[in-house]
Amino acid sequence: MKTRILKILRNAEGYVSGQAICEQLGVSRTAVWKVINQLKEEGYEFDAVSNKGYRIVKYPDILTQSEIESQLYGGEIVKKVVYYDKTDSTNNRAKQAAEEGASSGTLFITECQTGGRGRRGRSWVSPQGNGIWMTLLLRPDIRPDAASMLTIVAAMAVAGAVSGVIGKNAGYAGAVSLEEQKKCLIKWPNDIVLGEKKICGILTEMSAEPEMINYVAVGIGINVNTENFDEAIRDTASSIFVQTGVRVKRSEIVALFAREFTRYYESFISTGDLSLVMDDYNKMLINAGRTVRIENGGNVYTAKAVGIDRCGRLEVKDENGAESKVIAGEVSVRGLYGYV
Repeated sequence: MKTRILKILRNAEGYVSGQAICEQLGVSRTAVWKVINQLKEEGYEFDAVSNKGYRIVKYPDILTQSEIESQLYGGEIVKKVVYYDKTDSTNNRAKQAAEEGASSGTLFITECQTGGRGRRGRSWVSPQGNGIWMTLLLRPDIRPDAASMLTIVAAMAVAGAVSGVIGKNAGYAGAVSLEEQKKCLIKWPNDIVLGEKKICGILTEMSAEPEMINYVAVGIGINVNTENFDEAIRDTASSIFVQTGVRVKRSEIVALFAREFTRYYESFISTGDLSLVMDDYNKMLINAGRTVRIENGGNVYTAKAVGIDRCGRLEVKDENGAESKVIAGEVSVRGLYGYV
């Protein structure tokens, strides 16, 4: 009921009477009053006027189930939100729930992770109230060897969502130029960069059999309003706030991510590869046209990045114009003089 009342108030152009809410939902005035008080306790601020009703005048920066679900239209791949005040890892929660039969499209999200992790077992610092720490559970009908491409789909959705929300909020701060908004790009294969610093990491984990996928857990960590970073990552890591000077509502990013992911995911599922989205991805690829340093075990070489193919492999050209393809995994691709 909280989600439904919040959605009614969020989508209204003006005041909504308590009676109108009661009639829409088939509940009592007392039930509506109780929910309004719960929302006030969570930080929502209301303007209540006799004979007119309620109007939300301020939204808190929270990631609760109701806050996120009230911003979904209903056609997104995200069907359910599971929220934790604190947990060890949303990937762990998603995988456990998947083993217990949780449905595809469930989004697990938390205010704070105590055991967040990135690629190759690295830890991912997930402080409370500053970022988005979430995992989307999927059960796609695709080949197991195609599952890694979901990471690229997720990266495109995050980059689109962050760019969209920054653009929406830039006006009141005057801090972000149009050119700066365009800097939310992707470092191959799935690091999201803003102003050439990493603001988001994606970790995809899978349970599969030789011919079928049981489930995929797409874990996403976005530094939104984080201001302080450990010395070990300070040169490469940043946040939306540090890079733009704009504080955005985290739930808006999550809701827009759900819409962006749905768009790219449906294209991916229809073909089983990235053929329908690779052009969009290559427009977001910060490496495109740049000379990159490729480390593959003990083999280190430089080449010019061109873009990805339909399987997500990075196409590169050496100094003689010879083309080759780099497969994501343990291969490291960095800029010639720095992170990108």
